[in-house]
Amino acid sequence: MPRTVQTPSEDPATGLRRHLDPDGQVVRPVPEELDETALLEMHRWMVFSRVFDDKMMALQRAGRIGFYGEVRGQEAGAVGCGMALRDDDWVFPALREGIIMLMRGFPLDQYVAANFGNALDVMKGRQMPCHYSARSVHQVSWSSSMATQLLHAAGAAYAAKVKGHDRVFMGFVGDGGTSESDFHAALNLAGVHKLPNVFVVQNNQWAISVPTRLQTGSASFAQKAVAYGFEGVRVDGNDVLAVYSAAKEAADKARAGGGPTLIETVTFRMGGHSSSDDPTRYRDAALLAEWEAKDPIKRYEAWLATEGLLDASGAKEVRNEAAKRINEASKRAEAADWPTPETLFDDVYAEMPPNLAAQRDEMLKANPDWKGPAH
Repeated sequence: MPRTVQTPSEDPATGLRRHLDPDGQVVRPVPEELDETALLEMHRWMVFSRVFDDKMMALQRAGRIGFYGEVRGQEAGAVGCGMALRDDDWVFPALREGIIMLMRGFPLDQYVAANFGNALDVMKGRQMPCHYSARSVHQVSWSSSMATQLLHAAGAAYAAKVKGHDRVFMGFVGDGGTSESDFHAALNLAGVHKLPNVFVVQNNQWAISVPTRLQTGSASFAQKAVAYGFEGVRVDGNDVLAVYSAAKEAADKARAGGGPTLIETVTFRMGGHSSSDDPTRYRDAALLAEWEAKDPIKRYEAWLATEGLLDASGAKEVRNEAAKRINEASKRAEAADWPTPETLFDDVYAEMPPNLAAQRDEMLKANPDWKGPAH
């Protein structure tokens, strides 16, 4: 497998780190530790994310789930970062990084059920769709109030450092979230205490309808790390190999006590901000076409084909298998019952105190036949 090529020297915070150009040609050496199995796994998960989007958007448009936020166009960011972490590292995602849970073995049925909010959902329907989380795979729910998960990531990293753990805590945020005060507070805390954090800004060019040029006056988002005393790296977010290598280097550095890193993935949100958004009202069609030509999956497939690792037939098989699994899981998830009333009192305390148990019993006595809302 060719591992050649040279890249011009550049400021990592304002340049653009890239391993594959938009045509799928190698422009920087491919990380040596990625064997054929790992390379194909990255492809499989990016495709899985894209097919999952298609299914969830279809369910939302049919009125069967209430909300969905597409990843389409940003698959390389989540998958590349997920591949760079250990399974016991903690992830604090934003809207479009849930796939990392599946990469770590979280059950697909339960993942789908989070969008229905029924009894199969590990959060018992208490969270909005797409706010995936599970202790079993070390992923914490993000918050729609924007950027709060970065503070959680920094706080958890501080605790780990005090306890002498060697885990890494990765927090994601969109370009719009960098304007929130929590972004600055989290980076400052991490910089002062040299915490084992990797912060990832998924710069998809739009904070709903606000373009990047109106979001910051800095040359890049990665450049902002300098003010907090640590390194910023700007990468091509549609190049899964570039995302992986930057995330792996940052995670290794954090694990070894070298402190945090801020990674900016330069990418593009091909769909709306969510199923409630119409991007045609504020975004030119020509811009979408320009970025569709840089599709991260097509780029990676072109390179895999050049390496003899994947052909058109193989790519189709990957898509078909993903669709089959997702369709079957969606049927099972949708068929699940609603959470029962007594689950309202679960998960408040590790052990339920007497006063809460009394409230639960009183509610059940007053509503003996209530089994939850009708489907």
